[in-house]
This record gives sequence, C-alpha cells and structure tokens, in this order.
Amino acid sequence: MIVSSKGRYALRVMLALASRTEDGYIPLKELAQKEQISQKYLESIMTLLSKGNLVDASHGKNGGYRLNKPAKDYTVASILNLTEGGLTTVGCDRECDRSDVCATRPMWEGLDELVQNYFQNISLADLLKKNP
Repeated sequence: MIVSSKGRYALRVMLALASRTEDGYIPLKELAQKEQISQKYLESIMTLLSKGNLVDASHGKNGGYRLNKPAKDYTVASILNLTEGGLTTVGCDRECDRSDVCATRPMWEGLDELVQNYFQNISLADLLKKNP
C-alpha cells in the first residue's frame, strides 16, 4: 500500500487544523504556507475534506477551514479512506476471475484488516500528543 501525497498532505493539514481549534477558521493561504503545500493542490484536498464532512469551510473575508468535531473523533483511517479511496494493500478484488479459488486472497484480506484496524486506532489527538 502506498499512501499518495494527497493522503499525506490531508493528514498534515488536518493536524494543523487540530492544533489550532481555538483560532476559528484558518485561511487556505496560511495553511498552504505553513505546510509548504501548493495552494492550488491544497484547495483540491480541502474541497474533498469539506465534501467528506471532515472540515467546515467558510468563504469571505474571515473565511477558511476548521475541524467540525474534536481531534479525538478523527481517525487516520477516516482521513485516508476518504482521500485514498480506501486502504487496500493489494489491487485484487471480487471482480477477479480467480477470487473464488485464489489461495492467497484470505492472506491479503487479513492484511487489509490489520492496516484498517491499525489506522482506525490512531486519532488526530493521538498524533498531536506525540508531536505537539
């Protein structure tokens, strides 16, 4: 499994927002500068996070982005599942002609479950504790 820059950047910006919940809405430009991410690329990520109801967006003079719930309520899995379209480790699926007879399929499904469970048990609050 390879996590794309979209997933990695989404985690970084979600942590940045989690560390500044008392500041209200944080402007996109400020987030982009702080995280050293292209503003245009970050805008597409923030649109995805907003449509996925992970952040609130406000437009206008004092606009920007903020978390819509406490950091403890966001898991790494929820963020990566949204930005990566899932956390599968191998590209095989039920559509495969051999899925019913594949001897390795249960192993890959077990690995997928381990990965999902691992990321499901790490919240933004956990990450903030390790890197304040």
